[in-house]
Amino acid sequence: MRISELGEFGLIERFKRQIKLDSSVVEGTGDDCAVIKFSQDKYLLFTCDMIIEGVDFLKREDPYLIGRKSVAVSISDIAACAGLPYYCLAALALPKDVTLKFVDALFKGMRDMAKRFKINLVGGDLSRSKQVTIDVSMLGLVEKASLVLRSGAEKGDIIFVTGALGGTLAGKHLRFDPRVKEARFLAKNFKPSAMIDISDGLSKDLGHILAQSSKGAVIYEELIPVSSKAASLHDAICGGEDFELLFTLSRNKAKRLLRNNPMHFKPIGEITDKIYGLRLIDKRGRQHKITPKGFRHF
Repeated sequence: MRISELGEFGLIERFKRQIKLDSSVVEGTGDDCAVIKFSQDKYLLFTCDMIIEGVDFLKREDPYLIGRKSVAVSISDIAACAGLPYYCLAALALPKDVTLKFVDALFKGMRDMAKRFKINLVGGDLSRSKQVTIDVSMLGLVEKASLVLRSGAEKGDIIFVTGALGGTLAGKHLRFDPRVKEARFLAKNFKPSAMIDISDGLSKDLGHILAQSSKGAVIYEELIPVSSKAASLHDAICGGEDFELLFTLSRNKAKRLLRNNPMHFKPIGEITDKIYGLRLIDKRGRQHKITPKGFRHF
């Protein structure tokens, strides 16, 4: 069997079954970050992300923005658990013919993003490869009371997103802003029951929440905030690389948020029983069963 037959998440599950964790690990594979015991009132968040030429960016794109993205994707993971990022390592694999001008711009994008979020870039590694590859590992902290995972969604919870979806290949995939401020606001004032960042697409990442929470969901076409740059509703639902946050709140918390919603979070649906799966109600009121789809590496 080839890994393309098993699929990305099938391969992850295969690895996960073989991993043994000790009691210091609160949450391992299967969420946006690993969660590790740290102090009396905080957890350590640990994540890593790799971006590769031809998969996550094109070499002809602005190297500054490529470097920026390489750090931003890991910050987004920390935000999805409602934490704050503090330290990162960066490993670069570069072809021999890459110009110094390209590398300087790439590294400046990394440094500027780290500086903006007050992250210490503490080291890394260099290697040679046939294509540009950047692998960032990041550590963050979150108060135990603030930690949000994918697994806490409850029937009746309202589903929200932090911003417009779709059209990311028009440039947002390189220019997005990790939603740390929004996540911290939510954790402090409302404590979502579940949260994830939208990297693979709305339907795919909502599917992760549903799988981890053993629930179903219904979303409404008329409520989904579709970007003006999106090619279609399908693009907004399945396109990926939005890096907005997708989160769930109890009905009472959702009502309270909507009465005072300074960050303009958008409600798009509701958590249901698992038996219903994931469904879309279109603008004509027709119901469509959705198989979670989005970006997959293989």
